[in-house]
Amino acid sequence: MRAAQNAAIQPLQETAVATDRPSIADKRRRFRQLHERGCFVLPNPWDVGSARWLQGLGFPALASTRAGLAWALGAADNRITRQQVLDHLRELVAATDLPVNADFENGFGDDAAGVADSVRLAIGTGVAGLSIEDSTGDSAAPLFAIDTAVTRLRAARAVIDAAGGDVLLVARAECFLVGRPDLAETIARLQAYAAAGADVLYAPGLQSLDQMKAVVDAVAPRPVNVVVGNASPLTVAEIAAQGVRRVSIGGALARSAWAGFQQAAQALVEGRFDGFASATPSATLNAFFRADADRR
Repeated sequence: MRAAQNAAIQPLQETAVATDRPSIADKRRRFRQLHERGCFVLPNPWDVGSARWLQGLGFPALASTRAGLAWALGAADNRITRQQVLDHLRELVAATDLPVNADFENGFGDDAAGVADSVRLAIGTGVAGLSIEDSTGDSAAPLFAIDTAVTRLRAARAVIDAAGGDVLLVARAECFLVGRPDLAETIARLQAYAAAGADVLYAPGLQSLDQMKAVVDAVAPRPVNVVVGNASPLTVAEIAAQGVRRVSIGGALARSAWAGFQQAAQALVEGRFDGFASATPSATLNAFFRADADRR
């Protein structure tokens, strides 16, 4: 096990050494280019260490995970403040040479003006893209009316354009996540969001390749993001074949880390130490982070 883990780390230590770190403008330009053709995986780190590890593995870009951050702060998803998210985004952007897409909830604003203010602050963190949801957080009325959602997105678009337009605006239709798995409604919302100026469209909760293809066709030529947050028989190649441009994973990596922690902690409660059997060796972690620091 340890030999395999050490072998797996070698490519990380041998990645190209950067002489000059990319600027925010460089990162944003690269992020936009990634959406122009092909399909890429956009993993979601929850802290600086996981962000740098993912960069070391060769991923071309990263996305924050609101849920992963919340759990690290000892809070439930959707129970952290705008300032906590902004601080986290600034930290991730500074920690990595890769473009970072912000999981920015519903824009942290009660109205379009509030969304505009939040987006202005998010742009200031250096992110290359940000996602705005159409969810309200109210279980009785979980989605904003489509006209309201469009107004909120237009406010975000105006702020991005005023700042130079190089940050990608990602619009999310949350239908499948709030108990309304209606593909027709999802597509109608995404089409309206595209017309409102969204650069990328995203409908978390899609389950089948047919659903993904239907969304891609409906909003073309806008790029589509798909999330795969659980064990799935689908492959990235199969998803890419539907025309999807990027695949994110939400809080899945954070949940996987929590699973290992919980199993090892439970074993300790029961008086055993076998929960540490699959732990990554300290030498492996130290070697990577030393090399990573030297590259900086």
